[in-house]
Amino acid sequence: MTAKIAYSDVEVGTELPAQTFPVTRATLVQYAGASGDFNPIHWNEKFAKEVGLPDVIAHGMFTMAEAIRVVTDWAGDPGAVVEYGVRFTKPVVVPNDDEGAVIEVSGKVAAKLDDNTVRVDLTATSAGQKVLGMSRAVVRLA
Repeated sequence: MTAKIAYSDVEVGTELPAQTFPVTRATLVQYAGASGDFNPIHWNEKFAKEVGLPDVIAHGMFTMAEAIRVVTDWAGDPGAVVEYGVRFTKPVVVPNDDEGAVIEVSGKVAAKLDDNTVRVDLTATSAGQKVLGMSRAVVRLA
């Protein structure tokens, strides 16, 4: 597969469609099973609070993975992402209720680079706080 977006059709400032991603305790258990990361801060409220967290928190790598979905959905090909990095700035706190938490992600093209690539800057927030910093992807377009 290749990206469905043409490099010539993109300008600096092009906004990617924003998305929201719900996160529940069940989501965290599923991710723990898939990733093998069973750290109790991601599922045990008592333990999370004993180590100074406000509640159970989502895995950082889960948050990172949800954020890049905005880019892969836009590009139409996960293989179009040639580089991706973030800084974890705040945890996604996931309460034990029917709603859980929501990760809101938006992105825009910040630079057109060589070889049909663009840099996309992402903004990821949860509960009104930025949860990822310096979230950037380099994407090879068609």
